[in-house]
Amino acid sequence: MAEQEPTAEQLAAIAAENLDDESTVSYKAPAQKTLQEIEELDKDDESLRKYKEVLLGNRSTIIDPNVPNVQVIRLTLVCATAPQALVLDLTGDLENFKKHPFVLKEGVEYKIKISFKVNKEIVSGLKYVQTTTRKGIKIDKSDYMVGSYGPRDTEYEFLTPQEEAPKGMMARGSYVIKSLFTDDDQHNHLSWEWQLNIKKDWKD
Repeated sequence: MAEQEPTAEQLAAIAAENLDDESTVSYKAPAQKTLQEIEELDKDDESLRKYKEVLLGNRSTIIDPNVPNVQVIRLTLVCATAPQALVLDLTGDLENFKKHPFVLKEGVEYKIKISFKVNKEIVSGLKYVQTTTRKGIKIDKSDYMVGSYGPRDTEYEFLTPQEEAPKGMMARGSYVIKSLFTDDDQHNHLSWEWQLNIKKDWKD
């Protein structure tokens, strides 16, 4: 028997239910200081100097001035039961993601992992925003506070809380997800669009 697609009214009802749960956090960003200003503060205090070395990380590599301060490297759907890794390489052609959707089995538990680098200056209030639509109707929006980070040679990783994929005949189908990695100063470090197909099983 063919699976029945949900009507626009049913999708609107799901959207209203999900969007009612959205909450915004009131957060005031601290005054921005450059690394040089921070390094100059209390420079005669040996214990503070060592603490700042740990906090600001290892910056042994000379950074190309053309490289952005924040580089978003990849998005990974972390799911213990997936037959293979579900990874989006965000350093290449972002348009490809629209043509090659992820398949996610209904009802599985998963997390989203964002891998990124901070190259030059401390960045405060990093945030990952994800908006999900189906048939053009917005059905969910999630804002994740990632935090503040100093530059270092190695990547950082941010993991969202565990979620459960929707399940049932009405939940199966194609979802368009718009992702944005931004910060307190409204710098949009990267935005990309990808597709997720919820299916009865992992196979296409």
